[in-house]
Amino acid sequence: MTFVLSAIEIMKCITLKHLLVDGNKCIGIQFNSDKVIEALVHQIPLIQYSNSFRMPYLVNSKQNIDLLFSTFKGVAWVNGAHFFPKKTVQNNKSSSGISWYRNRKVEPGYLCCPENYLQKLEICKYADNTVKSYVSCFEAFINHYKNLKLNEISEQNIRDYILVQIRHGKADATINQIINSIKFYFEVVMGMPNRFYAIERPRKKKKLPIVLSIEEVKKMINSTENIKHRCILEVLYSTGIRRSELLNLKLTDIDSERMVIKVRDAKGNKDRQTMLDRQVLNNLRTYFKEYRPTEYLFEGEKGGVYSATSVAKILANSKNKAGIRKRVTPHTLRHSFATHLLENGTDLRYIQALLGHESSKTTEIYTHIAIHAIKTIKSPIQLLDLKKK
Repeated sequence: MTFVLSAIEIMKCITLKHLLVDGNKCIGIQFNSDKVIEALVHQIPLIQYSNSFRMPYLVNSKQNIDLLFSTFKGVAWVNGAHFFPKKTVQNNKSSSGISWYRNRKVEPGYLCCPENYLQKLEICKYADNTVKSYVSCFEAFINHYKNLKLNEISEQNIRDYILVQIRHGKADATINQIINSIKFYFEVVMGMPNRFYAIERPRKKKKLPIVLSIEEVKKMINSTENIKHRCILEVLYSTGIRRSELLNLKLTDIDSERMVIKVRDAKGNKDRQTMLDRQVLNNLRTYFKEYRPTEYLFEGEKGGVYSATSVAKILANSKNKAGIRKRVTPHTLRHSFATHLLENGTDLRYIQALLGHESSKTTEIYTHIAIHAIKTIKSPIQLLDLKKK
């Protein structure tokens, strides 16, 4: 068998790193031990070595960046992924809500988000929920250190602040949002190096998602008499789409000829297609005749995008009528959709595509929930041949 290696696999590699040495922005040069690369590094003018970072470095300047690329051209592939990070932004999300933060009334002495922070969020077109989270977290942080200027805040100050939040019982997700909002200011807004690499994050808890049985889903749908509410449940479960994706569905996204639903501008700023069930389509037609939506598949009383809160209430009412005690959210139906597909023999790769997961590792969590394989395993207690009581 012949193996063909790409040029990158054959070529040596170095990685550029953001470093902050004695308060100065620098370019770290990271590479595996290699005599050729070491010889080239030693030839670079004004090259220095950092014992703390264990790598050579240069002062951060355009001239030195060009010098590195020209030095290693044809010899080593220069990996700039860490040095020139690319942020994925949701181009479809409106950032008009940012003006609210500029025009709101605040208490005297309250420190608001710097204007350049808001401008950067606006330019990057971050989703409204992300804007709300970042602004709220960052303002709480800067008001904790009112007596310090932003450029005077140290890594230890940040660590102390995070420790306070942990002691106050803040959730791991909230702690991560706080760290992200702080990093966004110093690294994205101010363009500083990755100075918070040493800030510890909470260890991720590997929790299995809540999944409904097929019978429980059936009870929920059958207990929902309102045709609009029933269709919302059916679309969520039969497609596995997220609540935000459901709310953004337009009438033109329903392709009854090809029996697919187009999910536009989903997470990761990508489009995808998912299945359209014939029974669900028939119920949608009945719903359409009664409610006559004009643009979006599901609209509010006055038109426009349907409320996310209303979807949550529909699920809460349905699960209560069905007598289900589990916590049920729109994402519960998404998890149930994926798990039931897997239990019925659907290939994990197809499930990944239907869910819109970037990585197969995200989809693999459902292999820990699916019970079809567990049912085939005999418990060792059966070997004991116990007498019945």
